[in-house]
Amino acid sequence: MSTLLSAYFGEFGGQYVPQILMPVLRELESAFIDAQCDPKFTDYLNKLLKNYAGRPTALTLCSNLTKDSNTRLYLKREDLLHGGAHKTNQVLGQALLAKRLLKKEVIAETGAGQHGVAVALACALLQMKCRIYMGAKDVERQSANVFRMRLMGAKVIPIYSGSATLKDACNEAFRDWSASYKNTHYMLGTAAGPHPFPTIVQEFQRVIGRETKSQILEQEGRLPDQILACIGGGSNAIGMFTDFIDESSVHLIGVEPAGKGIQTGQHGAALKHGRTGIYFGMKAPIMQTDEGQIKESYSISAGLDFPSVGPQHAYLNSIGRVEYVSVTDYEVIDAFQSICRTEGIIPALESSHALAYALKIIRTNPKKKQIIVVNLSGRGDKDILTVYDILKQKKEKFNASRSLQATISTLSIDTRRRFCTFCNSWRSITYTVFRYSRCINTRWS
Repeated sequence: MSTLLSAYFGEFGGQYVPQILMPVLRELESAFIDAQCDPKFTDYLNKLLKNYAGRPTALTLCSNLTKDSNTRLYLKREDLLHGGAHKTNQVLGQALLAKRLLKKEVIAETGAGQHGVAVALACALLQMKCRIYMGAKDVERQSANVFRMRLMGAKVIPIYSGSATLKDACNEAFRDWSASYKNTHYMLGTAAGPHPFPTIVQEFQRVIGRETKSQILEQEGRLPDQILACIGGGSNAIGMFTDFIDESSVHLIGVEPAGKGIQTGQHGAALKHGRTGIYFGMKAPIMQTDEGQIKESYSISAGLDFPSVGPQHAYLNSIGRVEYVSVTDYEVIDAFQSICRTEGIIPALESSHALAYALKIIRTNPKKKQIIVVNLSGRGDKDILTVYDILKQKKEKFNASRSLQATISTLSIDTRRRFCTFCNSWRSITYTVFRYSRCINTRWS
């Protein structure tokens, strides 16, 4: 079926869905185009963004965090938006589209819970029913957001299948929509999925970059040298980048989750370390096994724990317009603590990925004069307990290490030598057993 708007970004995108959903996607695309040309729709949306959501959001200069450098670091404060994250921007737009299509109910998926909260508040405001799918692991680690959703009338459905994370929530939401599309609208939470969702989300999120451009010109008199945003599905980043893509002087950087290290396989860097395939109704880079099955992603932040990425980012990577990098959980926690202690701002762990790479840039060349903007896509209230547990474990390991050192220091020199000899022998035995077991496994596999 032909589309009214381009369904592809280079080779990426498309509509890889059951045939039964094709007319529904066409109806949504047509409604979106009509709404964009309808002054009543755009005026109402802009009023909601201003008077309900709290736009424009601030562009904050971080003077303390960069005091030992020549960098002027700004944060685009999407954390100050009603709902606590950038998700509210496009959710209000999609909710109005759903009303325009006379849908009675909304379906959504959520990872960190930020999109779920945004959907719940929009549906409460516009008096629509909603059910939200969420991986069971995410329900546990984001319990505060789950309570917020239910408080606003949303039905939250935990998903226990697969890895019990965002990937599985997306699958279940899509399955639900395939059976209930006549009366429901699928309010997809990121710039991914089948056309026209990536285009719709991009258009409703580009207010972030539009405001940023105006604000930085007002405060600095010129455009920034670099702009950074975290990458999961990619909605906050594409919203920030869109109005700067044609500004060749601005270096755009998307930051993926390296998790416990790319080499461990426990990460969510699908764009740079995935392979092109079909997933979630689109053609895009995907984390895959050697057999072509979807590989489980990992991130300390639930919102980035996704095995693929939106088609716009795949295209921007392919043409080299945006640089895509990754940072580890360790770097994320360091950045999280740094901004808390120096600026009194608690960022979401998702946003802390972009902040971590910005700090890496600054520390690499502190004397360089530059202007950097980081999209602080959400606030970190939801992540406080996660960070607390990580820091507690880190402290316990440190205390155990100090205790062992203290114990060893009380031993006689002869005893210390025998202890070290034992440790070295044990390491040698362990290594030998490991090598032997690998040999046995190889012979019998």
